[in-house]
Amino acid sequence: MPTEHRQRAAEAFYGRRKGKSLSASQAECMRTQLPGYRLDLEAAAPADLRSVFKTGVTSIRLEIGFGGGEHFLFRSSQQPQTGFIGVEPFVNGMAKCVSVLAAEPRPNVRLHDDDATRLLDWLPSASIDHIDLLYPDPWPKKKHWKRRFVSTPNLDRMARVLRSGGHFCFASDIDSYVNWTLLRCRAHPNFGWQANSASDWRTPFDGWPGTRYEAKAIREGRTPAYLTFLRH
Repeated sequence: MPTEHRQRAAEAFYGRRKGKSLSASQAECMRTQLPGYRLDLEAAAPADLRSVFKTGVTSIRLEIGFGGGEHFLFRSSQQPQTGFIGVEPFVNGMAKCVSVLAAEPRPNVRLHDDDATRLLDWLPSASIDHIDLLYPDPWPKKKHWKRRFVSTPNLDRMARVLRSGGHFCFASDIDSYVNWTLLRCRAHPNFGWQANSASDWRTPFDGWPGTRYEAKAIREGRTPAYLTFLRH
């Protein structure tokens, strides 16, 4: 295994890649639909990232780890003039997403089913207008905290691809991860927290459709936090 791949495997920010077996229809969608949406990271990144979409778009939004795709699919249906790039290495989550896309094709969507850091390193500088990281794996055990996606190297990656004035939105119901993210983003020279009062980070993002992770957190008595950072 090449050194770069060994390093990425050791630093993986996600857990298992696959859960229960896919249904026959999901497996067929993965075979027939995903290739048409998948970004080719073996090719050189285009100078203008808007060219990877099959329709004209005026801005580009990236969601890292979209789970089953509920938020990603909702946003992409509501904003056809925005290009959406979704990342999800978990096979079952990607299968749910492409199953919806099989029934509702979207020319403003592209997908990546591997490590998000590979995509971030491939993207052109200042090519993204907005990044979402919603309910990421909190890696609650202290020995695993180094696997949390929010880290100085990954903030550097996001700062490189976000245009000046772009936004990074983070949501979680795990207090330790919320505090972790605040500390690292506030210490980073390229990110500024956009909040004036507690209500700002307790209030969902504009147009927020909710997610199943959020619903579960609220049922179990945890309070979600919604953080928005401006790319300086």
